[in-house]
Amino acid sequence: MSATKERVRKLFREHLDPKRDPDFDIGLGDSGVSSVDAVYFVKKVGDAFNVEIQPSDVAKFQNLGDLVSYLDAHAK
Repeated sequence: MSATKERVRKLFREHLDPKRDPDFDIGLGDSGVSSVDAVYFVKKVGDAFNVEIQPSDVAKFQNLGDLVSYLDAHAK
């Protein structure tokens, strides 16, 4: 598991569901996360990686793997 993916996994457990690991191949909505919680989570992840992610960009991520790729490409 990449360092970015591991950090996102930890943030998922901290902010969304401490009892399960995220599935990086499905969307947050498909895993039972509300759209409001998804925007909140992506904002928290962006803050943790020092990457600004607009709320409107959240819909562009088909799954958490896309978010990890975005972070890897834009991390400062």
